[in-house]
Amino acid sequence: MLIIGAKGFAKDILEILQQNDELNQLVFYDDLSSDVEAELFGEFPILKSMEEAEQYFLNVDARFSIGIGNPNLRAEMYHKFTALGGLFHATISPKTEIGHYGVSIGKGCNILSGVKISNSVEIGMGTMIYYNSIINHDVVIGDFVEISPGAMVLGNCKIGSFTHIGSGAIILPGVIIGDYVKIAAGAVVTHNMPDNVMTAGVPAIIKKINYYN
Repeated sequence: MLIIGAKGFAKDILEILQQNDELNQLVFYDDLSSDVEAELFGEFPILKSMEEAEQYFLNVDARFSIGIGNPNLRAEMYHKFTALGGLFHATISPKTEIGHYGVSIGKGCNILSGVKISNSVEIGMGTMIYYNSIINHDVVIGDFVEISPGAMVLGNCKIGSFTHIGSGAIILPGVIIGDYVKIAAGAVVTHNMPDNVMTAGVPAIIKKINYYN
């Protein structure tokens, strides 16, 4: 498998692959950082060109995952590497608790240790769910969403695509969050939020309109 990125979140994905015993012929990709060495932790090669990545997909393993946290950049990397022939692959820690009924997890999701996902949950592609977050029943999450450590999304919520939920934030039952929303760490969201806003506080209020524009 190829992991896009060789810093930060890419190291969290490495731990998932270690837990799943999926280290065979694993490589990372970073064509931007001048300070990365030839190998991550002296063991895993770091590719530095799209040509190398394409050859890896053709000759070794077509699967890739995205070790970058920004939702917009993740979507950009998805399109860039699928155009090379890569297959977007989910990485899910075995230390995650996932409901047995009505759960759908999209391609390319990254789900870390300690996450709890209830029944009747739909998660779009490319979404990342960090350590110890809780996704309650009957929740729909869009594409390329970022859910930070310890966040809670309670029952019957809908989370739009490209939204970022900060660490420890709580989305109360039945709340609908739009696309491209930034929810600050520790916020308690009690009512619906439109697209393209930043919200913070307890209870959360809109702090900035057109946050992503």
